[in-house]
Amino acid sequence: MSKSDVSRRGLLRTGAVAGAGLAMPTIFTAQSAHAFTNNPTGGTVTLGFNVPQTGPYADEGADELRAYELAVEHLNGGGDGGMLTTFSSKALQGNGILGKKVEYVTGDTQTKSDAARASAKSMIEKDGAIMITGGSSSGVAVAVQALCQEAGVIFMAGLTHSNDTTGKDKRANGFRHFFNSYMSGAALAPVLANAYGTDRKAYHLTADYNWGYTTEEAVRSSTEAMGWETVAAVKTPLTQTDFSSYIAPVLQSGADTLVLNHYGGNMVNSLTNAVQFGLRDKQVNGKDFQIVVPLYSRLMAKGAGANVKGIFGSTNWHWSLQDEGSKAFVRSFGTKYGFPPSQAAHTCYVQTLLYADAVERAGSFAPCAVAEALEDYEFDGLGNGKTLYRGADHQCFKDVLVVKGKENPTSEFDLLEIVEVTPVGQVTYDPNHPQFQGGALGTCNNGA
Repeated sequence: MSKSDVSRRGLLRTGAVAGAGLAMPTIFTAQSAHAFTNNPTGGTVTLGFNVPQTGPYADEGADELRAYELAVEHLNGGGDGGMLTTFSSKALQGNGILGKKVEYVTGDTQTKSDAARASAKSMIEKDGAIMITGGSSSGVAVAVQALCQEAGVIFMAGLTHSNDTTGKDKRANGFRHFFNSYMSGAALAPVLANAYGTDRKAYHLTADYNWGYTTEEAVRSSTEAMGWETVAAVKTPLTQTDFSSYIAPVLQSGADTLVLNHYGGNMVNSLTNAVQFGLRDKQVNGKDFQIVVPLYSRLMAKGAGANVKGIFGSTNWHWSLQDEGSKAFVRSFGTKYGFPPSQAAHTCYVQTLLYADAVERAGSFAPCAVAEALEDYEFDGLGNGKTLYRGADHQCFKDVLVVKGKENPTSEFDLLEIVEVTPVGQVTYDPNHPQFQGGALGTCNNGA
């Protein structure tokens, strides 16, 4: 159950982490050789769920929180166990984590980096959270990951797709299960070439923050490599709701393809405006005009409705997958909430289980022991097939799904169909790939 008064448990505070300017709680003295931030000594352990409860990504945040609550229920032995029954690791027994009942606190990121850092800081300092997870924005993920590195707690990223999260802004205390911009580009390009040819002129509308930048770069790189030309790339504010003024110039640009590097409510609105302007009914350069959405979700498809029909994109996971892990999760989530989970829900549920499993396998809540247990860890049974948590950058590597909007959906949840399961080998890259250069992983921080 949710617990907002963990901070009343009387944890001692022993000053700030060097260079962080952040007063940290710990039950140890500075002389303890095994001190680490917020080590749980009682019968419970507190996790911090930091999600967008307001703002343009609030729909994803609501589904993330549902998934976190379900994960806590399963970790504590409730429900049908969900993916605990299909996970290749059998360390988790449904008796909490290391025998401690799992409790949680929540925060609202507002899809703003400053707000997300403030809520994460409060959960660490006041509520004793030993792990922070969540978010549906890469700007938020990068900011909170840096805070957790300073504070000495593990950050299990939620929905964050920018290359930067495990690229130039990677941190030793941070881990990402979700796929990234490079992987979307690598998976989409062959499908787009097959469907639309290699002679296209693309116009990019790009959300003006780090996720938009790296997604545009990845898609441009992969499509230009197969022969497409980029005729324009225009940045749009994250707060934008009416994209009419950005869509109108597309009609005069000579482009025959519009790439919407938008997510959540931004994508719903920009796609709706594009359809209203009649782009999908036009022919340019002797070709039917096409729209591409590099990062899709079921929630976005639902928001955009019929406008998504036939439009290609990529996704980290989809509820229609028939592997045993996916079926178990969809069954559990659907029983509890009455509808299928989104990819945001899936990755947040999985991240919670992966953290708990790493603690069990390490036999310790110490962040650096947990990090060591996660690095180069291979697992299966969590809905994406065989997966590697690469030690070099803390990025998960797994198959990537290419999807498109269904022409004849059977329900409001059945709007996307999987057209390609891109094998992990096609989306794997060297840690020093140009799109990921800059920044160093650094060393793990136990905090206290």
